[in-house]
Amino acid sequence: MEVLHMEKNIESILIKMPQDLEKTFRALPDAIINNAEEFRFRIGQPISILSKNEEYHISYAVDYEMLNNLINRMLNYSFYAYETELANGYITIEGGHRAGVCGKVVLEKGTVKLIKDISSLNIRCSREIIGASDECIKSILKPDGSVHNTLIVSPPKCGKTTLLRDLIRNLSCKGYRVGVCDERSEIAGSYRGNTSYDLGPRTDILDGCPKEQGIIMLIRAMSPNIIATDEIGKSADIYAIETAMCAGVNLITTIHGNSYEDVLNSAIGSLVKRGIFSCIIFLSNIPTTGSIREIIYSSPHKSGNENDNDFM
Repeated sequence: MEVLHMEKNIESILIKMPQDLEKTFRALPDAIINNAEEFRFRIGQPISILSKNEEYHISYAVDYEMLNNLINRMLNYSFYAYETELANGYITIEGGHRAGVCGKVVLEKGTVKLIKDISSLNIRCSREIIGASDECIKSILKPDGSVHNTLIVSPPKCGKTTLLRDLIRNLSCKGYRVGVCDERSEIAGSYRGNTSYDLGPRTDILDGCPKEQGIIMLIRAMSPNIIATDEIGKSADIYAIETAMCAGVNLITTIHGNSYEDVLNSAIGSLVKRGIFSCIIFLSNIPTTGSIREIIYSSPHKSGNENDNDFM
């Protein structure tokens, strides 16, 4: 498996750092910084870096001024442009990296309007692994060349998006037209129309659009063979999924969970019980991030009984 742009992706994070902090990170051993998965900043605490499932601490005092400066740089000094994202507890920066935040929540009519006085920041590093789906793709292609409606399931930080991204590239290179609804800008990492990753020659990307709208827009505008999206699970997504099925478009998506029962209990559990997703892939971080733990195949059926599924 070939790893590409590892240093480039870390670079896109480091250049957002204040100069003294950037210098501190660049002084770290290559094995730590180039394999970083998370950078965590908490006011009053040392900086922590998660790299290859090991946690490292930097004795660099995080204070309000330093964290505020870092966040402003992440936002390109345009708080207003990211206000909607911040209300969801995160922002997505160039390169598809997600920065989660905690702080003082401001409510308006019972809903979160924004988060201010940020006290914690967690930058999750996005990376491209060319070839991550080379084995997996054999499991989602049917003998007649069609594609299983596929659901990729795992807890956070087990490689769902990395696998999805490479599946998109692989399928696109094999001749399938793929429409990507990238609601959080994490799959393609689009910036000014350019993607941060190789998603193949036949891929069209709808960036920043809610899935319940974007899936339907892609069907109408781009006539894809496959639609790919990340982190499905809202009840509003169900109508869009059913619309795609009726249009003869296959779907590849991801959801948080650890077991088949977790998926059944999710907002899309009714679709799973009906066998809408004929291939369900469970990922783990054991022995390594992105390891395939189990694959379940099913056929459309009326019963929600798990025993109706054929297990691989």
